[in-house]
Amino acid sequence: MRNICLTACFLVLSCFRGFAQQSASSISSETFAHPSASSGIRCWWWWLNGNVTKASITRDLEAMKDKGFSGACIFDAGGYDQWGNGPVPEGPLFGSPAWKELYLHAVKEASRLGLVLSLNIQSGWNLGAPDVQPQEAAKHITWSETVVNSNGQINQQLTLPPIRKNFYRDIVVLALPWHDTTGITPLNNLLQKAAFNEVGGSATDTRFLLSNAHKENSAAQELYSTHKQTTSAVISTVSDGRAHAAHREVLDISRFMDSTGMLKWNAPAGKWVVLRLGYTYNGAHISTSSGKWQGLVIDPMNTQHFTRYWNTHVKPLLELIGPEAGKTLRYLQTDSWELGGVNWTENFREEFRRRRGYDLLPYLPVIAGKIIDNTTTSDNFLNDFRKTVSDCIAENHYRIFQQKAAAYGMGIQPESGGPHAGPFDGIKNLGYSEIMMGEFWSPSAHRPVAASRFFVKQASSAAHIYNKPLVGAEAFTTIGRHWNDVIWEHMKPSFDHEVCAGLNLTLLHTFTASPKEMGLPGQEYFAGTHFNPNITWWKYADAFFTYMARVQYMMQQGDFVADVLYYYGDHVPNVARLKEDDPAGALPGYDYDVINEDRLLLLGVKDGWLTLPHGMRYRVMVLPDHRVLSLTALKRINALVIAGATIIGNRPVTTASLVGGAGAEKEALRLAGKLWGTMQTAKGSHTVGKGQIAWGYTAAEWLLKSGTPEDCTVKTDSVTYAFPYIHHRKDSIDYYYVSNQQPVATQATFTFRVSGKQPELWDPVTGQTRKALAFTQQSGLTTIPVPFSPYGSWLVVFREKILPSQQGIAANNTPVLLPVDTLNETWQVRFDTAWGGPAQAAFPRLTSWTERPESEIRYYSGSAVYKTTFSFSGAADDKLMLDLGAVKDVGIAHVTLNGHDQGVVWAPPLRVPVSGILKTGENTLEIEVINSWRNRLVGDRDRPVEKRFTRTNITIRPEWELLPSGLLGPVTILREQP
Repeated sequence: MRNICLTACFLVLSCFRGFAQQSASSISSETFAHPSASSGIRCWWWWLNGNVTKASITRDLEAMKDKGFSGACIFDAGGYDQWGNGPVPEGPLFGSPAWKELYLHAVKEASRLGLVLSLNIQSGWNLGAPDVQPQEAAKHITWSETVVNSNGQINQQLTLPPIRKNFYRDIVVLALPWHDTTGITPLNNLLQKAAFNEVGGSATDTRFLLSNAHKENSAAQELYSTHKQTTSAVISTVSDGRAHAAHREVLDISRFMDSTGMLKWNAPAGKWVVLRLGYTYNGAHISTSSGKWQGLVIDPMNTQHFTRYWNTHVKPLLELIGPEAGKTLRYLQTDSWELGGVNWTENFREEFRRRRGYDLLPYLPVIAGKIIDNTTTSDNFLNDFRKTVSDCIAENHYRIFQQKAAAYGMGIQPESGGPHAGPFDGIKNLGYSEIMMGEFWSPSAHRPVAASRFFVKQASSAAHIYNKPLVGAEAFTTIGRHWNDVIWEHMKPSFDHEVCAGLNLTLLHTFTASPKEMGLPGQEYFAGTHFNPNITWWKYADAFFTYMARVQYMMQQGDFVADVLYYYGDHVPNVARLKEDDPAGALPGYDYDVINEDRLLLLGVKDGWLTLPHGMRYRVMVLPDHRVLSLTALKRINALVIAGATIIGNRPVTTASLVGGAGAEKEALRLAGKLWGTMQTAKGSHTVGKGQIAWGYTAAEWLLKSGTPEDCTVKTDSVTYAFPYIHHRKDSIDYYYVSNQQPVATQATFTFRVSGKQPELWDPVTGQTRKALAFTQQSGLTTIPVPFSPYGSWLVVFREKILPSQQGIAANNTPVLLPVDTLNETWQVRFDTAWGGPAQAAFPRLTSWTERPESEIRYYSGSAVYKTTFSFSGAADDKLMLDLGAVKDVGIAHVTLNGHDQGVVWAPPLRVPVSGILKTGENTLEIEVINSWRNRLVGDRDRPVEKRFTRTNITIRPEWELLPSGLLGPVTILREQP
């Protein structure tokens, strides 16, 4: 067994050696300009309804390789017909012999091309299969209630609790002495507190579940509604002082019920409430799967059920490819948690006792809405209950997943941390991953605000605290958009935003496999930004993809620099939100990571810095503001402060737990008194040992008060956090990625906590690098004026040593460009006649294709080449630029001047250098512009199917309108002033 484990560890280390070697190299401007494939993006490679062919597999993989991808995740799924879209032919069933043949072909082709593969281990999500039996499925507690009067022997048939799928197993039969329920305060939010359902879909703050201060959520699960209708309990809201029973009064009478549900009990005299508690399946089915891959979701709390699924469905796929497992196929994937709540598994009572140290049976009536002892005790039990559910999910599902993958030299990359707030600790789940996965969405009506779009901060924090190099994300997800995404306006700022939250590996959502037989634009998933060789602008897509690779190259290097660590508590559910949520109060001048209880217990102190075993360090740690800390966490905080750490937060008032009983609560309060002292001021600090506790301060306030300058500040006329940033350090090199999150050009003045190094501006769009000529150094800080285009971004790099007293030699870093000519000539425009366009059309002035009278231009989609001849009378040896003005709708163009390829532009300003190419006298200019599929689809909407140019399962909506397209200009020649 030991040899097997050692072999697995060696294979896993070998699997990631390429990344380690890249990280060990120094930062290179040459590699930045021309990043290697190892820095390239990846994708969800959607095998839609299994409808793929060997030809389409080869075509897709070769296209990925050609565009600089580093790999892809095979993701068999359905979802083609959601939101009113049409059908897609059904291909081979996931795992069938025919499907395996396609999968084996894909692995062989990826190996030939040197691409890294991941595999989603089922069709669709949540994890399940057609052969999953109810006993193996995700489970809910269910119950029935019977009130009996006893003068001795009771013979009573107990009602079968509400069930699903005709499946039910008993857990226990409990008896409570009947009490008058008048005046008993019910538990609010019991559905979420008892883990019957998720708390929210977008990284919801769930701390309100710790107490009874909030009213019950109006949404109710079907099963729980049935319980409330059939139970005889009468619940009203008055006070906390009454209970249905004390925990000591709850009797286990399971042995008196036979297999038919007949209770034969010689009960003590009096009136009794009998609860028959059991479990049934939770109602979750596999989502968005192909064809006949339908069925129940496996129990995510039980090692046995995951292992059975693995042995049946995953192991054969890995054994089929032999040595390619761990070599080409390096990662295994499951998608985000969307299966609702789960709250039982067969051995849950034993799991609870082992983890929490007491028996849950006397408190189990709380799940059925009873108050045991009082509302506080009942809430505290539920806090322990959810934490146990979370531990089982993390350790009996994701840990086992990791171990089984490691035996094949592979890592895992599940979206295990949310953003759906299921009953788990998101960071703890991610701790078992090799690629820490989050997700982010492009803007759409479905998710219009940042809080519902950006979910990478948790994944990056997990990577930093667990010492993992890759922070991945399902990228550019949307619902409602189809082929109308503008690269620089919708995709780039979303990517940049999440890079500043820690992203360093993009997985496009989505790259749909679409066999040639499906036409163009072909078959597509109902959601996600569409990327594949069928998009109109694919031939120039590598311009955008290389931009992302340049950024990823830099962000996969070095170490993240943060001053602040935020402990997000031990409550469940617990999912860290977007970076701007800023629970520690660190932003905008300081950055932060989030840590969970597991990693908190590994924190040490070195020279006053909070330090993790692998060297990641922070100046201060901030506690959550809900004043709840476990005794375990408090003991660690006490040790850290004594050793010299600085901790910021209010004095905790409870553990919100029954673990350790009253003695643990007293010990926690004693420790809190020791740490926070006796002062009752709104702001203050208390020295304990070598360290101190502070309260009433944000992290930023405390750091500034303590003399630590902000790591990055910005002065601008606009909102400060419209310029997010992230700081990495590689050896002696510091570099910051800074982003303008506004659609307008602007200039901002940044001050960085770096001095004695020459600042450089590295442009990820062009790959060009240059020294900043304008900067000042003072008091260990460097201030630089930085020009931004709309949604622009830079890497500000400090690597070359200079004197700390050296200052810049210019007033700004913005080249002054003055127009010297505007091209007002007539343009001859060539269209593709195969797609309905005219062979050529004259444009006396630059206007949108949609404004032309010709329907073949108005509804045209695809490439068109603008050509004109113009005379230039200026000096050709000047530093000259050609500016295209506006290009619609995708915003991508390819420029050729006098036969010289001047490259592709896709982000404003749409300019190319033409010095040495532009001639005095006559010049010939060609500009190829490509728009999206949208206009051709609108033009086809009212045409008979047989006369349409396009073919797709995506329904052409009646509200779709024509999008302005083409070269709109003005096209100008600019001269840079010396």
